[in-house]
Amino acid sequence: MGIGFTFFILLFILNITMAQESKTYQIRTVAFYNLENLFDTFNDSLTYDDDRTPTGKDNWTLERYNQKIHNLSKVLSEIGSPDAPSSPDIIGLCELENRQVVEDLTNHPHLRDKGYGIVHFDSPDERGIDVALLYKKTAFLPTSFISRRLLLSNEEDYRDYTRDQLVVSGLLDGEEMHFIVNHWPSRSGGEARSKPYRLEAARLNKRIIDSISKLGPEVKIISMGDFNDDPIDDSLKKILKTRGKLFNLENSDLYNPMEQLYKKGIGSLAYRDQWNLFDQIFFTANITRKLPGQYHFWKAGVYNPPYLIDKKGQYKGYPLRTYAGGSYTAGYSDHFPVYIHLIKAID
Repeated sequence: MGIGFTFFILLFILNITMAQESKTYQIRTVAFYNLENLFDTFNDSLTYDDDRTPTGKDNWTLERYNQKIHNLSKVLSEIGSPDAPSSPDIIGLCELENRQVVEDLTNHPHLRDKGYGIVHFDSPDERGIDVALLYKKTAFLPTSFISRRLLLSNEEDYRDYTRDQLVVSGLLDGEEMHFIVNHWPSRSGGEARSKPYRLEAARLNKRIIDSISKLGPEVKIISMGDFNDDPIDDSLKKILKTRGKLFNLENSDLYNPMEQLYKKGIGSLAYRDQWNLFDQIFFTANITRKLPGQYHFWKAGVYNPPYLIDKKGQYKGYPLRTYAGGSYTAGYSDHFPVYIHLIKAID
């Protein structure tokens, strides 16, 4: 092979590389945040919200409520990586009492000019906490939404009331997307004892995903939430069969980028000096594929800037929460938010 020909090949490769690097990309951010007991100050006689009232154990005053709205709205306005051009376009939320507290969030100056719409249903949860979805009206157009009930019974065969799974379908810049927002049963009573409840939640999630997938192989589904399980636990690996690596993904697979983060020791909450990554976002394998004019997965992360981290005391290094050790700390949440970036090339 002559020197001239070799130079031509190298120049050709360089031109291709430069052409690729000069592409402009549209970035959309999908985020999830556990708000850690965002209750209003009013006593609801139908739920166990007594602690979060002015006369309750937490002395939950209007001043403290407004401080939490201020704190959480700031976080929501900033979730993502330095590559994100603005606040998230889609945000799943959990541990919120009702629609009014969500409206108070979106009406705060931190978020007021972002133009968020709200999808929310009341869940039958005993504590009165729900899930919700925020979406930027300039980016996403909801076309349908439904709340899917998780039916559980406890060991005495009584109904155990918990959170619904929220399903929102719509158009992200004209591209059809389906979102599921989850808050699975907690580990109250111990991980092993409560595990069957999360397995049932996983089965419901799988039924929802399977049902939507019948619309066609091109259907894109993103499931997000506080699963109260790590990416390697049975609910995700055995029921939903999530995959943690990008290669050899089949169309029917669900890819969970949080699995690799977890294996690197990255978490979204801490308990007894051990990190867990209960907050996750996973999705159908077709979102990992680069197709012209369509969004595809770029990167995932846990949003944990210094101001969200407790800097002193027993919980140093943990998420800076609203109450710690029974004392009011004026923090944010006991969870860090998580996010993924979707991108597509703009011609």
